[in-house]
Amino acid sequence: MPLALRRLSTLLIILLPFLVPAQEKFTLNGVISEASSNETLIGVTIAIPSLRTGVTTNEYGFFSLTLPKGTYELQISYLGYQDLIETVTFDRDQKINFQLAEKAEILDEVVLTENVEKLNISKPQMSVNNLSVQTIKNIPVVLGEADIIKSLILLPGVSNAGEGASGFNVRGGAADQNLILLDEATIFNSSHLFGFFSVFNPDAIKDVKLFKGGIPARYGGRVSSVLEIFQKEGNSKEFKMNGGIGAVASRLLAEGPIIKDKAAFLIGGRASYAHLFLPLFDIDNTAYFYDLNTKLNYKLNDNNSLFLSGYFGRDVFAISSSFENIYGNSVLNVRWNHLFSDKLFSNLSLIYSDFYYGLELDFVGFKWNSGIQNFNVKYDLKHYLSDRFQVNYGINNIYYTFNPGKIVPNSPGSGILEEQLIKKYANEFAAYVDVEHTLSESLSLEYGLRLSHFIRFGQDELNVYENDNPVIFDPFLLVYKEATPIGTVSPGRGEQLASFTNLEPRLSLAYTLNSQQSIKASYTRIAQYLHLLSNTS
Repeated sequence: MPLALRRLSTLLIILLPFLVPAQEKFTLNGVISEASSNETLIGVTIAIPSLRTGVTTNEYGFFSLTLPKGTYELQISYLGYQDLIETVTFDRDQKINFQLAEKAEILDEVVLTENVEKLNISKPQMSVNNLSVQTIKNIPVVLGEADIIKSLILLPGVSNAGEGASGFNVRGGAADQNLILLDEATIFNSSHLFGFFSVFNPDAIKDVKLFKGGIPARYGGRVSSVLEIFQKEGNSKEFKMNGGIGAVASRLLAEGPIIKDKAAFLIGGRASYAHLFLPLFDIDNTAYFYDLNTKLNYKLNDNNSLFLSGYFGRDVFAISSSFENIYGNSVLNVRWNHLFSDKLFSNLSLIYSDFYYGLELDFVGFKWNSGIQNFNVKYDLKHYLSDRFQVNYGINNIYYTFNPGKIVPNSPGSGILEEQLIKKYANEFAAYVDVEHTLSESLSLEYGLRLSHFIRFGQDELNVYENDNPVIFDPFLLVYKEATPIGTVSPGRGEQLASFTNLEPRLSLAYTLNSQQSIKASYTRIAQYLHLLSNTS
């Protein structure tokens, strides 16, 4: 009998954790925005000091927080805004939106005691820089123009791509190895006037984030870095205009409500005008740029919002009337935010991106047009399972059209015959899952997996070479040269010429030693399918 009692007691001890009812929990969700404009805020911290936990808002200002039943003090803080302290009772699932007011303080003296751009050392995210637009505007600049790319070059590990070259290099990577996103749309050329200015108007930008390492699984396609930029959504409370006149360029931005507190618009333009003064010095050359930023947003209800954003920019460079070079980006993005529940947020994006590059040589008599177009469908979801466990997952499909070039005569008397180089087509698909997991007060992880699949589709005509070698080595000249085709084939557009599949694991961890120190490590594997080849000869 004593043996049976001991066995029964042991069994009860093992089963006790499963027999005791789980502690009742409730979820608070909402959106945090700016009080003066209803502009949603990215990366706002919502902390619960008594539990030493908290969350941050996502790219659309949304947060979800699940806690045991009880009353808690919430501390809501964001750089450049007044802290907000709210007491909330978690006795039911509820939705509460918060608004933060900008700080307006006059100080006799300012003493810098810490890096205001620093990240939370307890989070596994590493090698990431967040720059506020105010910080960018306060950085000394050339010719009075605040510039996002020039600001990034001041960061560790980031360097200029070179004099007269566009783009930037991150930790030894090439300029084409940076994924540049404007409202989730790919930007192929990031600079105006051969690298002197960036294509991003600071007045229209809300948030800038540069990933130099530890890149989450939701990003892919470039091996060096990710630069993610979001435009403002527009002031839905009152109409406002601002602008500036500089030594090289001027800008103007207008924003205001379409339906107060429900729908808003933003439109901003920028253009350089130094070329207008060149004729005064008998210089018959031209070099200028212009761009346009637009955005519309409409809040359908508490669970649904629609966004329409666009960008159009062009650079024009001409020498007399004999040479003209025009190039630039065009972007259009339609997004739908939907809240399935207080813990599940989704975003569906339909994106069109185009890079155009054109030349006109009047003394030869032709125009040359080339470019890259892509159509992108993205569906991303974030599941806030608890304050210690969040899951991001989604799919992304991009269809590419590459136009190597089309040459046309620019006048009836030109001896040039119209010709279109063979267009190329490809598709890049990706699916990912990314987990943010806090194991304890000291240890937190972010791990995920991305599956990418790239397909090169058929084209109208494809050259065939002997032994499949389009390049041969000349033993007499000791150089490689183009081989002579032995024939052509015409594979259908739906035929796959080649395909590539890669698994891309991601892992980041942080172990917190104290309030000032932590140890971080990350592992990232990324596949890049598109590369820029430059001919300098």
